[in-house]
Order: sequence, then C-alpha cells, then structure tokens
Amino acid sequence: MPYGRCLGIAIIWGFVGITAAQEIRNPLPSQLEVSSDFSGGAAEFQRIDQKQRLIRLVPPRPEGRGWVVWWYFKATGIQPGETITVEVGNGPWSTPLQAACSTDNRHWTQTDAGEMRGEFMVYRHRVDGDTAWFAWGPPFTVEDAQQLVDEADNRLACAAAFELCKSREGRPTPALVIQQPGVDDDHRWGIWIQARQHAWESGSSWVCRGVVDWLTSDDPRAEAFRKSAKVYIVPVMDVDNVAVGAGGKEQKPHDHNRDWSDAPHFHAVAAAQEHIRRENAAGRFDMFVDLHNPAPNTKEPFFFLAPADMISAPRRANIDRFLAMCRLEMTGPLKFTGQTYESGPRYDDAWSRISKNWVTVNTRDHVVALTLETAWNTPYSTPEGYSAVGRQLAMAIERYFRESPRR
Repeated sequence: MPYGRCLGIAIIWGFVGITAAQEIRNPLPSQLEVSSDFSGGAAEFQRIDQKQRLIRLVPPRPEGRGWVVWWYFKATGIQPGETITVEVGNGPWSTPLQAACSTDNRHWTQTDAGEMRGEFMVYRHRVDGDTAWFAWGPPFTVEDAQQLVDEADNRLACAAAFELCKSREGRPTPALVIQQPGVDDDHRWGIWIQARQHAWESGSSWVCRGVVDWLTSDDPRAEAFRKSAKVYIVPVMDVDNVAVGAGGKEQKPHDHNRDWSDAPHFHAVAAAQEHIRRENAAGRFDMFVDLHNPAPNTKEPFFFLAPADMISAPRRANIDRFLAMCRLEMTGPLKFTGQTYESGPRYDDAWSRISKNWVTVNTRDHVVALTLETAWNTPYSTPEGYSAVGRQLAMAIERYFRESPRR
C-alpha cells in the first residue's frame, strides 16, 4: 500500500480514537428530571432546558392556601460536578438572595447569590452528586417535627412527645413537653413556645429546633432550668399547609396567627389555648413565644409586642427585663440588637386575634407574650444560623427566670 495512503488511514483512525476517548471521558449529560411530589414539595415548572442545564419555575398557587412564596423540588439526572441553573419567579418574597440546596435532602447549604434577570431570580449552583434538592429556604417538614420531638423523648426521660391535636385535614400535630423532677409544680415556671403559624416560614421551625437542642442538652444551665420549668414546644402549628407545600399566611378563612379568638377555626390554636388557659388558671403560666420569619429586607431578629395600652406596668417591666436578657444572650451571627415593634390596629385589621395579643389579654398580669421574627434573607439564614438563634433564645429564657416574674 502506498505510504501516503497508509498515513492518511492512520490519521483518520487517530482522530476517531481521540473522539472516542473524549466521549468516554466527557459523556453527554443525562436528562434532567424534576419533581415536587413529596412532603413539603411545591413547584410549578415552566421550562427545563437540557442543553443549558436550566430549570425554571414559580411557586404553585393552591386555591385558598395563602401566600405564593414557598418552593421546593428534587432534580435528578445531574452529572456530579456540573452547575445547574435554577430560575424562580414571583417577586421578592419567593426569591431569596440565596436559595437552599442539598444532595441528601437532610443537610442544607446556600447557593451563591442569585442574579435578578427580568422577572426571575437566577441561581447557579455546582452540584457534587447526581441528585439535588433546591428550596426557597432550608425545609423543615412535618416529618422533621415528629423526628425532633421523638429524638428529645428518647434522649431524656423528662421530655415527652405528644400529639397536640389532629389538624382539620386529619394530620397529627407533633409537640413536646419538658419538665424534670425538681421544684413543686406550683412553683414551676410555665412556658409555651411555638413555630410555623405561617407555613412558608421554615426558618422558625429551625429556631425551634435550636431551643429543643439546648433545653435537652447537658449544659448545666439547661439541666438546672429543666428542674424549675415546664416547657411546651410545638415545632409546626400549620401542619396541613407545611405538608402540601403551601404558604399558609392569609389562607382562607384566615391564617393561624389571626385565629386566636373565642372560637378558633384551627384545631392547633384551640388546643394551644386550652393548655395555656389551664396552666394560667393554676398560676403556672409565665411566658409565650411565637416564632416567625419577617419581610425580605430584614437583616436582624426582632420582637413584636402587644400594643402598649394593653400592657400593664408589671407586664411591661417583665418584658423589658426579658428583652435585656435577649440582648445579653442573642449575640449572633443573627444578633438581637433590641429592636421591637407593636402589632396593633395600624398593623393589621385582625390584630386582636394575633396569638401574643390574645395571650396578653387572657393571662395573668406578669406573663410575657411576644413574637420573635428571625431574618431569613441573609447569609446566616441557614439551619446552623437559625439553630444558634434558638439556643441563644433558650439561654435568654433561662437567664430571665433566675428572678421570679410573679411579683
């Protein structure tokens, strides 16, 4: 065979060999597939671009279930190490500066800061796995709430998981009570802590987890406090909307935090009221804390208080003392600097049916009742950051009760 022809064949086979090797080293990406058919999942997918590795969505709009904010979905078919682009629309409440991402649906990190392009926030995130979950913020499902109270029950003999109630749609509402043998019940401090009256505010349940983790820890302060207190904790009040991935706030006929009346619509509110009334009537109720997340532009935790004209002098003195303890203990990274607001007639037409306002009216004169709003749109709005707020809140509560509020 002529030399030139042999050389040409060799060159051709050489290119074929290189091409084949490249295909082996750089296989074509598999098909991206997405779903939100799981507990807490929520997404209305508008576009999946296989070539650009892009997923576009908006939060769904379930009729009568409140604000359109929450989104949470699973993506498969990812080539480990590739960057996935997620585009989310629907405005500032549903488009945090950084979204949440996980490769196991348990451990959550933040994406890089998103970029607003037209009506969509664009998040680009390198995924070190073949599957990823993306969400508005770190999810905390009803199953997570059940696991939290069960773990505390198993960890400590003085912690007991119980079912606060069945929801209107028949779901159990997990709850926890902590009280260690020590002082006589008549001298035991009574505390009620709850989260997630608005289903989309997942960070509040992570704050609640931080409270539970500290109260059930071997910290000497926590151990001593358990002997002098009875603490009720509800990690998720609106279990129905959390389960289906709905916003909950301003749902029909109203949300949980506008339901605190003499005839509550929601079973969790009625059950909470029953516990609070019973402990208050026995003279064993001293504090109510409702955990929430605020508006997008808020960068630090703050408290909502009842209107000043509803707060007696003894109650005011106790609130001021508790806020001082919070400034001592809640030191960051999400730091409480002392900011408070009132939620009265100018705040909401249904202000009198807000939980802490109801508690203020329906409990003894010394009881502290307030709402903690923990910022969700910051680099520290993560499971670790939220849990730190909860631990520090619990330490502030312990410090407050070193001095009797029943004066």
